[in-house]
Amino acid sequence: MTARVGVVTFPGSLDDKDAARAVALAGADPVPLWHDDADLKGVDAVVLPGGFSYGDYLRCGAIARFAPLMGEIVPAARSGALPVLGICNGFQILAESHLLPGALTRNASLRFVNRDQVLRVENARTAWTGGYSERQEILVVLKSGEGCYVADEQTLDHLEAEERVLARYVGENPNGSYRGIAGVTNEHGNIVGLMPHPEHAVEALTGPSTDGLGFFASILTHLGARTPEPA
Repeated sequence: MTARVGVVTFPGSLDDKDAARAVALAGADPVPLWHDDADLKGVDAVVLPGGFSYGDYLRCGAIARFAPLMGEIVPAARSGALPVLGICNGFQILAESHLLPGALTRNASLRFVNRDQVLRVENARTAWTGGYSERQEILVVLKSGEGCYVADEQTLDHLEAEERVLARYVGENPNGSYRGIAGVTNEHGNIVGLMPHPEHAVEALTGPSTDGLGFFASILTHLGARTPEPA
């Protein structure tokens, strides 16, 4: 059965169409989900895309966490039953929803960063990274103004000890994230937050590489879903 991956649109989402395209290129059926609904439409997994949900008022992701649809996503994800990928603003929403530890704050440079970025995959055992190898380096896109991942030292130590650091920046730290962390996962490995954008690196024509497609292909393998036969 072909997997159905929901892509949530909030007011201010910018990358929902890109995420849906990445899902389709990987071989799944993208299912549009609206923030104000309370129906997950039976999807097998969910992507929270990048952008500026609710205009980033108050704090990035702070209002989106109270969206009616998040009331369905949070308990399902927390139970381990629903795989969720939060990209950029989606990562901020996951942190604000307390589905992932830490917070995303203003870049250390106080400037918006937009660049191609090399990441090292530290955990290739999650629902979203199973198609990669441990310590594999991939090239994706980073574009954010509040991408600095912060947490207290005890939390950081726990993340390290439990191997829940998903990915790190390679080379110069682009935003001041503590310990170079670009993404983290929960204890079940079904919830992943990533500041850079894998959905912008799925086609050679439009991205710096196709390395980001592995996130969307990995979830299909995790779900045991088949991909459509070529026409």
